[in-house]
Amino acid sequence: MEKFARALQAGGRQVAILSRGYKSVPQSPQRGWFRRRFGGKDEDPPRIVSDGKTLLLDSLTAGDEPYMLAHNLKDVIVLVDKDRVKCGLFAIDKWKVDTLLLDDGLQYLSLKHRLDVVLIDRQAPFGNEFLLPRGTLREPPRNLRRASYIFITKSTGASNEALIERIRRYNRTAEIIECAHRPLYLEHLVTGERLPLDRLRDTYIGSICGIAAPESFEGGLRDLGARLDLTKSYTDHHRYTAAEILSFVSRWVRIDLEMIATTEKDAVRMPRLTEAEMKVPIYFLRVEIEILSGHESWEHCVARICKPQPLLSPERFFA
Repeated sequence: MEKFARALQAGGRQVAILSRGYKSVPQSPQRGWFRRRFGGKDEDPPRIVSDGKTLLLDSLTAGDEPYMLAHNLKDVIVLVDKDRVKCGLFAIDKWKVDTLLLDDGLQYLSLKHRLDVVLIDRQAPFGNEFLLPRGTLREPPRNLRRASYIFITKSTGASNEALIERIRRYNRTAEIIECAHRPLYLEHLVTGERLPLDRLRDTYIGSICGIAAPESFEGGLRDLGARLDLTKSYTDHHRYTAAEILSFVSRWVRIDLEMIATTEKDAVRMPRLTEAEMKVPIYFLRVEIEILSGHESWEHCVARICKPQPLLSPERFFA
């Protein structure tokens, strides 16, 4: 989402990201402008994580992913609301945006979709093959037929032939782009100090994360040469308490580790402790998406969206 938004902004689009804000905590009701503007309904406006100039919410009220996007994309509007129609109308009316990016939007059919972009995790492409709540899939694989572009994420450079063959059973025409998460640097949780990746080589470290696939993160640290002596994982989107962090810090101190590593998504959910309290420095791994194959398809996708279009209007907005 971050790479996509940057490319569209660079191509001249005015972008707003619309997210449902999974596991975020709602603010107190803020009625007024939205109710007067849209016919007096007793509804709250969307939560504004960023107005394209200022970060306005914390990760608790925004949700970890919207907060991280708003923090990294200083000039992109980020809004949170379960009702993405209301969210989109708000963005169009208030900021005159011309491009809406929906996070987890394939199954959100109340909006007209100009393009559907689907990400498939190479390491677990179809989860356990079952739909929620029995499994992890929001839609059956056959619904990939609606996708215009399909990104195979977490690729390693090894062949994805078998996965692509299965994708083609559901969608014969979508452009397929293979990409990877490329580590950039380590950033200190408190001070913002950045360290090069070679600082991990032969360094005894611990790791803590609350993501869907912790083994992927831990394997990535080992691939960078780290000696991973102690690990701790929580459920996806876990929000940490100070007591949890300090408890594990004390364990790390006892075995004399040099640092603790976490993900950027986890970092925004951690309490801001002082360096004195932490005793062992905590760094998060900053990564970016790197296109491995399908460069022309990626450029075509961005160019297709950046091609001049009529301004968005409410009558063109609803499905």
